[in-house]
Amino acid sequence: MTTEEMQLKIKQVYEEVGKVVVGQRYMINRLLVGLFTNGHILLEGVPGLAKTLTVNTLADALHLDFQRIQFTPDLLPSDLIGTMIYNQRTGEFEVKKGPIFANMILADEVNRSPAKVQAALLEAMQERQVTIGETTFPLDKPFLVMATQNPVEQEGTYPLPEAQLDRFMLKIFVSYLDKESELEVMRRMSDMSFQSTVRPVLNKQEIFQIRQAINRVTISESLEKYIIELVFATRRPKEYNLGDIANYIQYGVSPRASINLNRAAKAIAFFEGRNFVLPEDIKEVAFDVLNHRIILNYEAEAEGITTRDVVEAILKKVPINV
Repeated sequence: MTTEEMQLKIKQVYEEVGKVVVGQRYMINRLLVGLFTNGHILLEGVPGLAKTLTVNTLADALHLDFQRIQFTPDLLPSDLIGTMIYNQRTGEFEVKKGPIFANMILADEVNRSPAKVQAALLEAMQERQVTIGETTFPLDKPFLVMATQNPVEQEGTYPLPEAQLDRFMLKIFVSYLDKESELEVMRRMSDMSFQSTVRPVLNKQEIFQIRQAINRVTISESLEKYIIELVFATRRPKEYNLGDIANYIQYGVSPRASINLNRAAKAIAFFEGRNFVLPEDIKEVAFDVLNHRIILNYEAEAEGITTRDVVEAILKKVPINV
């Protein structure tokens, strides 16, 4: 495919998903960033914001295998990755693969399952393979995990440790729709006869072609250094004159942050029809990449300081030396 054909295909994906999902273009955009840069996504938002519907519809538009896994307190790692079953007829153990063997995985309410299940999922995310018995099975490509968290109900949950949160390329906060979009949702869903068929737009080969095209997007050395400065500002905030904000940061971000900032900025540039990265591309994805990696102290919580406040302060203070 030519670059123009790729751009058209991406536009068609938005249109197809829009047949079912109203609004949420920001969430769709970030899901595509993850898909085309080989990164996993964590979605956080209150119930009813079409997180599950969006992921399911996107999988249909991309002609990919999709599995939704509802995480519960009694879920076992074998329920996720699979197990060995004894076949009485042959007298041998056989592998029964779990739902993790799909292209797109929706881990619904991932913080409701115990640590062992979360660890099994995150190992699959990192290694892109699972071991059942004594056999290791590679996961199909592309492999994308989208996990959801409900920020309202915290009773009976097992919050993801910071080291595991770091495995997610982006953490997206899904917000309420505007009035016009919610009116459209109400009209659609009130019509009991409403149905919309999503047409597959991209296949696996085309997804890999777009990945290669995004990988060829250039980023200047000055912008590479800008990314490093942003990352180091979270680790050594007092050296960057962040004022009172510096006192609220307990731990800065890991090297995965700089890698993912680079990749996500390239994807944003490509979506905009450019083959080079601008500073605005980095700033656009900075919060999504950094917010779940910055660890604030108790004083920040007491003062109502959020990671968004920290990222905004860093973006204002760190200069771009082009």
